[in-house]
Amino acid sequence: MKSRKLTPFGAEVKKNLIDRQMTQRELAENIGASPKYINLIIYGERSGKKYIPAISTLLGLQSQSPY
Repeated sequence: MKSRKLTPFGAEVKKNLIDRQMTQRELAENIGASPKYINLIIYGERSGKKYIPAISTLLGLQSQSPY
């Protein structure tokens, strides 16, 4: 089984979610994406170009794009 690693952007998202006591499901609902798709973005399995600006804005992240 392949080991999955968070991307640097994904690690930043996870940290901010924990700091805000927010779940990936809540993040997904706030930006109009599915929780599964959020998971794929933070593990780098999907680019998420459509959602990264909204994620960054919602969580107050400095980086707008991990790519």
